[in-house]
Amino acid sequence: MDLSKILAISGKSGLFKIISQTRGGLIVESLSDGKKMPVFAAHRSSVLDDISMFTYTEDVPLKKVLWSIYQKEDGKEISIDIKSDENVLFDYFESVLPEFDRDRVYASDIKKVLAWYNQLLEHDMISEPEEDEEEKEESINEEGKEAKTEKIEEKKTPKKPVAQKKVEASKKAGKAEGAKKTPTIRKTKKG
Repeated sequence: MDLSKILAISGKSGLFKIISQTRGGLIVESLSDGKKMPVFAAHRSSVLDDISMFTYTEDVPLKKVLWSIYQKEDGKEISIDIKSDENVLFDYFESVLPEFDRDRVYASDIKKVLAWYNQLLEHDMISEPEEDEEEKEESINEEGKEAKTEKIEEKKTPKKPVAQKKVEASKKAGKAEGAKKTPTIRKTKKG
């Protein structure tokens, strides 16, 4: 499921697909009616790939939440009315994401996610999220970096700061010249 080109724009209903990029912003197409429009930096917008849901342990990416809804609904539209009572929405969402943080996830957030699910389902854009190769690579890289850092630190000998090296070099140069001192010329103000 690639949500990196799907945009939610504050103040606009529905989702938008990014078509192209301009100097001043983006050109998007509405998934609901196919109309195209420009989106500028002044618009508050979010790419769905960057959205996650609060839980008591860690944030869960939206694509995993959408996949959980898809599995619960057997690939069909939402079985409850999106305009249902707040308690009904919370109970439904708890069946999809049991650890969601009830203090930070509002009924309006759940309504948006459910509406987005229906819209993405209509356009056949929901699929099982792939294992995050980037996350695996990052953890492997971090382990490798830590091991390399330990080896490098073992081999390192304490080094003098560059400024200290320059001072020592100039002192040595002064001694080599027979301790000649260069006169300093100062300008004085005449009053």
